[in-house]
Amino acid sequence: MSVLAPLSHALAAVLAGAHHVLAFAGDNASWLLAIAAVVVLVRLVLLPLTIRGVRHAHAAARARPQLQELTKKYQKQAAKGSSSQADVMAMMEERRKINEEHGVPRFAMLAAFAQLPIFLALYHLLSDVSRSNAVGAMNDSLVDSLGAATFLGTPLTGHGYLSGDTTHLVITLGLAATAAAVSYLSQRLWVLPNMVLTDMPETMVRVQELMPVISAAGMLLAGSTVPLALLVYWVISGLWTAGQVAVVHRWFPTPGSPAAKRAATRAEKRAGKRAALTAAR
Repeated sequence: MSVLAPLSHALAAVLAGAHHVLAFAGDNASWLLAIAAVVVLVRLVLLPLTIRGVRHAHAAARARPQLQELTKKYQKQAAKGSSSQADVMAMMEERRKINEEHGVPRFAMLAAFAQLPIFLALYHLLSDVSRSNAVGAMNDSLVDSLGAATFLGTPLTGHGYLSGDTTHLVITLGLAATAAAVSYLSQRLWVLPNMVLTDMPETMVRVQELMPVISAAGMLLAGSTVPLALLVYWVISGLWTAGQVAVVHRWFPTPGSPAAKRAATRAEKRAGKRAALTAAR
């Protein structure tokens, strides 16, 4: 049994339950709405981790200037040839104290990685049921029902671009392109401006700048193999992510990022307007 099986069965129960509740909408719409319900429930479950991730990013940004100064200090010692194992240990201890002072956890990326098993389990669930394999609460009857459901005339269980007629190709490619576009725009417009790239190695900056393109290209490539139901999930989940990162970008920007600077400018303008109105009175 796969290590993801418990998660897949839990998600199968959510999908089956959502379809049962939404059955009044009809065979096709109920499955589309059930997929949307899975997106909402999964993202709500992950919301505490998302909030924690934002807090960790802010803490790391506040600690960055001190950590950079610390690194420069010990780099100068190394350049003079006076660095020793004791100095390295001392630097690590100072880094630990700075991180503790600003509330940076030792495992800051844990929240981000915790999301991966859920997405993988959902991928396996939708892939299995789209191949007519029952999974937990998604029994044979529900699997058959999903197999008969369509989106704009295209089966939700159809795989890839070339597994059907021209309509299937257009719909599948359109969903993959929509998911890719949403991912690209959300990262380019809201994620990148909310990152602190100052003093980061040029290679790392280039990688971060290429991530929107890499992510979008990956979705287009994945569209050639995954079931249509998963593409529907990706589009809905991508729209949720876009709204989420837009909120963070606007109201909770990372200190020192371009987004934070724009937020400070907006705050100054608002303060100036209030001052002008007060003076006018």
